[in-house]
Amino acid sequence: MSTKIITITAGHSNTDPGAVNGANREADIAADMRNMVAHYLAQKNIYTRTDGEGKGNLDLNKAIKLIAGSAVAVEFHCNAAANKTARGVEALAQSKDKLLCQKLCKAVADVTGSPLRGDKGWQPENAGQHHRLGYVRNGGIILELFFISNDAELVVWHDKKWLVAKAVAGVLAEVAE
Repeated sequence: MSTKIITITAGHSNTDPGAVNGANREADIAADMRNMVAHYLAQKNIYTRTDGEGKGNLDLNKAIKLIAGSAVAVEFHCNAAANKTARGVEALAQSKDKLLCQKLCKAVADVTGSPLRGDKGWQPENAGQHHRLGYVRNGGIILELFFISNDAELVVWHDKKWLVAKAVAGVLAEVAE
C-alpha cells in the first residue's frame, strides 16, 4: 500500500445541492464521482481520504481540513451556465498543480469527448466567476467534470461515469506511486 494520501471530496454538501438540471443535482453527481474514484483507488491499495460515503458529503469547511497531509486533494464539481450549449472540462488550482490538472482534464476529455477549457484544462482559481476558492487556497484542486446545464454532456456523464472515474483514478494513482 502506498504511504501517500490521496484526498477526494464531493463538491457542495448534503445541505447545498449546487447546480441542478431536472432531477440531477451537482452534489449527488460529485458524491457519485468521489465514491467511484475511491472504489478504483481502493482496488490499487491506495490510501484514500474522503469526506463521506454514499450520499454523505461534508460541508466545505470540513472538506478543506482533509487536504492537510495529502499528496493531492481533488474536489469534484460540475459547471453550469445559462447557455445550455456551454461544455467542457476544467480544473481550478494553484499554478503548482497545473500539470496535474491538465492530466486530470485530459483523462476526463478522452472518455467524454468534451473540450478542454482554459490552458489544456487548467484554470487559476480566479478564472471566470471564480475568485479566492477556499479549497484551492488550501492546496486542493477543483475538478469541474462537465456542464450539468448541458443536456448532451449530462447524458454522456450517465453513460460513461464509471469510465470517467477509472480514468481519473488512474491519474491519481500515478501521484501515489
